[in-house]
Amino acid sequence: MLIALDYDGTYTADLELWDGFIRSATERGHTVKILTMRFPHEPIENPPCEVVYTSRQPKYNHIPADIYIDDMPQFLFQGG
Repeated sequence: MLIALDYDGTYTADLELWDGFIRSATERGHTVKILTMRFPHEPIENPPCEVVYTSRQPKYNHIPADIYIDDMPQFLFQGG
């Protein structure tokens, strides 16, 4: 599975939880990518996995994930 994990407000809400999740998912053969509305010039420092920057565009258009995990799911389909 491809899992898209929001960064601000989701991953940042509990780093240890999500680091363990990313590690566990990866060990089981899944791919986890951070999917953020940030612009590339607003980089995430030391990301736990690959980061996809959407530049305030709807997230759904950037990764064909099987699962999206986001504290503000409306931004999957609308820009910010």
